Amino acid sequence: MSAVPPPLPPPVPGAGTAVGAFGTGEARILERGYRRYDGPRLGRASSVRTVASHAIQRVLGIKRPAWAKVLPVVAIAIAYIPAIVFVGIVALTPNDPTVQQHVPTYGQYYAYIISAIALFVAIVAPEVLCPDRRTGMLGLYLASPLSRDTYLLGKALAVAAVLATVSIGPPFIMMIAFSVQGHGPVGPGDLVLTALRIIGAGAAITIFYTAMSLGISSLTDRKAFASAGIILALLVTAAVSGALQANGSPAYELLNLFHLPFDLAVAIHGGPSSGARLSVLAASGATLVWTLLFAAVARFRYAHLQVTR
Repeated sequence: MSAVPPPLPPPVPGAGTAVGAFGTGEARILERGYRRYDGPRLGRASSVRTVASHAIQRVLGIKRPAWAKVLPVVAIAIAYIPAIVFVGIVALTPNDPTVQQHVPTYGQYYAYIISAIALFVAIVAPEVLCPDRRTGMLGLYLASPLSRDTYLLGKALAVAAVLATVSIGPPFIMMIAFSVQGHGPVGPGDLVLTALRIIGAGAAITIFYTAMSLGISSLTDRKAFASAGIILALLVTAAVSGALQANGSPAYELLNLFHLPFDLAVAIHGGPSSGARLSVLAASGATLVWTLLFAAVARFRYAHLQVTR
């Protein structure tokens, strides 16, 4: 006598499986398991914001191991500590002009944080761009509503947001603290003008170095190579510009990628009398040309990049 097969388990609603009688070859489809998406469709703008938000978190080491937070914290500290020190000097010596004359103007302050900005420039864009190409995540991004241009836009917004924290934040804090202590801009008009100059100078530095770092980082998928390329570009152009200026016109400063945006910032805050080596017109024109050149490099590179989706 043959053994009686055990009974089949009862079907589970929503399991999306086919259940049939044992040995008969027949089956019943309980559920196809397909659901049409009926949630909100936020479009490309939301995708760009999401890419920018995730890139900012990655750069700052948020939701990452402790070692990933070291460089961002150090760079931010280098940028803000001088501002805190100068505010303290003014607070402790309110009536001592001899001491306060050594406090820099808002434009001259960038000389104290140039290393912090250079450090951020060297680590931010490589951290934002290179891993996506190296790990193949770029193909997944482009399989979404993002195009190559909107992908780059999201990454550029992330880099600019991070750089703005060290290029706009410290002088702005100085202005507010000096105003509270009675040593800041005089009157509402002067306060608004100073704030606009701080924002304009910081934005010029941010946009320039965002384009530069993205342009260089687009040429390789290795973060170390991209960071080294950015540092070399800053140092080599500074050295070449200095050598040419020793035997020629100060206009060679326009080739100096290290100092050019800072010269523009100083000029915005007060012109040649504040220590700027270039006029606002010359510095802004050269900054714009370099910015467009680096942006074109990044866009050309991604437009012709082979991506497997």
